[in-house]
Amino acid sequence: MLEVSRLSIQREGTRILDDAHWRVEPGQHWAILGANGSGKTSLLSALTGYFMPTDGEISVLGRKFGETDWRELRRHIGLVSSSIRQLMADTEPALESVVSGKYAMIDYWGHISRADRARGLRLLRQVECGYLAKRPWLFLSQGERQRVLIGRALMAKPRLLILDEPCAGLDPAAREHFLQFLERLGRQSNAPTLVLVTHHVEEIMPVITHALILKSGRVLASGKKSSTLTTRHLSAAFGASVQLRKKGGRYALTVTSISRRVV
Repeated sequence: MLEVSRLSIQREGTRILDDAHWRVEPGQHWAILGANGSGKTSLLSALTGYFMPTDGEISVLGRKFGETDWRELRRHIGLVSSSIRQLMADTEPALESVVSGKYAMIDYWGHISRADRARGLRLLRQVECGYLAKRPWLFLSQGERQRVLIGRALMAKPRLLILDEPCAGLDPAAREHFLQFLERLGRQSNAPTLVLVTHHVEEIMPVITHALILKSGRVLASGKKSSTLTTRHLSAAFGASVQLRKKGGRYALTVTSISRRVV
């Protein structure tokens, strides 16, 4: 599905990603964790073609960066992020927002075909928001907006779906409601490979199978959750003494002591 080898990114003399290696196989769902400045955003920007690597190779869906049209490939990678959420038009109904994902357009102005309308409605039902088809973006809750954006991403039939801190801005109840939805989505037979970017282990649902932990632009740990999500790795990643607990397939993290660092 995805392979990163020796990936490095340098900007204005600062190396913000250094010799990163990462491989995602079909059937896996990943979480990416790391403190602020660890390189998560730079890695996502490289995967979606917005950052040019200084060194190394990126292969997505069997195509190598530099050897294919990344603008076309980007249409096969679903992305849900705050940057997209902020661009949506207040008056656009949810159905049009979903359909716009097929054409990678914001504030869709074209004619919606019968086939696109039918698929858009199916996807709204799939993300459990069928009742929102005619409701404008302005009147959607934060959780509803995240689901509609997932429907929008699925409109292009992506094989890879990247969720960049999708729970940011949600209250505790809305966050849990969204995470339970994400668990159901990931377990569907036709689900794309999920990549969840988060600061919080509490958001890593049982459907997530693997984790990538970044620290200061380097890969600290990568692999199955059982070997990657550990107290030792997370203490090193966040620069603090932490205690990781697991119960019922969910995680919780307690900071037991912290050293002074710039946030």
